[in-house]
Formats: sequence, structure tokens, C-alpha cells
Amino acid sequence: MKISDEKTLLELQEEFNGKFPYLKIEFYKKAHGVNESSRKKDQLDLSKTIGEVRTIHIEGDLSTDGHQKVSTLERHFLDNYGLSAQVFRKSGNIWLQTSATDNWTLADQNRKGAEDAGKKF
Repeated sequence: MKISDEKTLLELQEEFNGKFPYLKIEFYKKAHGVNESSRKKDQLDLSKTIGEVRTIHIEGDLSTDGHQKVSTLERHFLDNYGLSAQVFRKSGNIWLQTSATDNWTLADQNRKGAEDAGKKF
């Protein structure tokens, strides 16, 4: 995923969801640790540009390989681009923060979301 100041958080979220249809990313004002959840009140408005909310203004490509752990992806967002991100997984009609399963890969999370939706993946 291309990270640049001009792109909105919504565009970044949609790009990620296009690759992992049963996952989504939300962005927050404050960072969280591994296996910690983020508070709803700290969630950022998706209409904001990346440049408006991040602390490290470097453009680049962020790998979203399916073999990557959720915790690794979230750490890369924070360390490389100054963005506090939290991955969510679809479970029925709700989105769950993956904080308890941060050690799962993105592919495993997406597969679990598909199973919960009754889809073969």
C-alpha cells in the first residue's frame, strides 16, 4: 500500500479491505501495545488525510503480505509512518478488534472472518 500525505485514511482503509475482504483497519490518535485494544473515542475521522494525522512524513510502500502477523503490520504503521492502526476482523455483523489474536497472520485473520461469514476461503 502506498503511504503518502495526500491519501485519505478512508482510501487506505479501502485499499487494505480490497486485499483482505474480512478485515479492516481503523486509525487512532494514540498507539496501543500488542494484545491491547484501542479506545473508540480515540478513533480518527476517515476523511482526514494521512498528512493531517501522522507524525512521520515519509512516503513509501507498506507491505501487506498475508503471512505477516497483525502485530507486525500495526508496528510498521507506527514505526515507519507515525500512524496508530488497529486491525479488525468481521464476525457476523460486527467488527472485532484483533487485539487478542495479534499474533495471527493477516491471512489467518481473513480466513477466520470468512468462516464466521459462512464462506469457504
